[in-house]
Amino acid sequence: MLAAPSHPQSNNTGSPSFIIVGVTGQGKKFRPSDWAERLCGVMSVFGAERRMKYSPYVGPCHYDGQKAVLVDGRLDQIEPMAYRFMLNFARDNDLQVVDSACPIDRKP
Repeated sequence: MLAAPSHPQSNNTGSPSFIIVGVTGQGKKFRPSDWAERLCGVMSVFGAERRMKYSPYVGPCHYDGQKAVLVDGRLDQIEPMAYRFMLNFARDNDLQVVDSACPIDRKP
C-alpha cells in the first residue's frame, strides 16, 4: 500500500497509476456507499449522444471486495490538477491508496 504523496513525482516513465480504496486508515468503510461513483462523476463529461461518460483516466472498480477508484497515471500528463485532486481526496479522507501497474483500458 502506498501513502498518498502530496506532490507526486513525474519521471520519464510517467506518474504512477493508483487505486483509492474505500477503507480508511483505521479500517472503517468509507461512506456514503456511492462515494466511488460520485468521485468519478466529478471527472465525467457529456458525450455527443448527450449521455454522461466517465473519464477514460478515472473509473470506479472493486479492490479486495471494497469499492474503489482506479486513477490512471496518464491523467497527470493531461490534467495535473485533476491528478492531484484525486490524491488529495484520498489523503484528506484517510483512504487507503494502492499502487496499480495497470492503466485503465477503455475505448472512448
